[in-house]
Amino acid sequence: MKANKIYAGIDQETPGTITPTGNIVRDAWVFGLIPETETCAGWTLQGIDQLYDRVTAAWAPYGHLASRLPPELRERHARIYAEAVARARAHGWNPELGDSD
Repeated sequence: MKANKIYAGIDQETPGTITPTGNIVRDAWVFGLIPETETCAGWTLQGIDQLYDRVTAAWAPYGHLASRLPPELRERHARIYAEAVARARAHGWNPELGDSD
């Protein structure tokens, strides 16, 4: 996302991708920083950066590891990310690195 761009929203990202901006949105959902209905469509880079800072602060007590989340958050994280991975795979995403990667 470039500085002069407006984020289209997590639901408008290219099918078959999992992007860093999308992960910020998903993590914000996990921690309840924004409702899961919030796609962040129309947000500026500054708004996404502010959300990133809040997400980073929310992860800090857990060492940024999903395995250290308390059960409720760990389950929410697993659900949100499983849905994202399933959707991306259905559109051809392959997380495996090739020989040249």
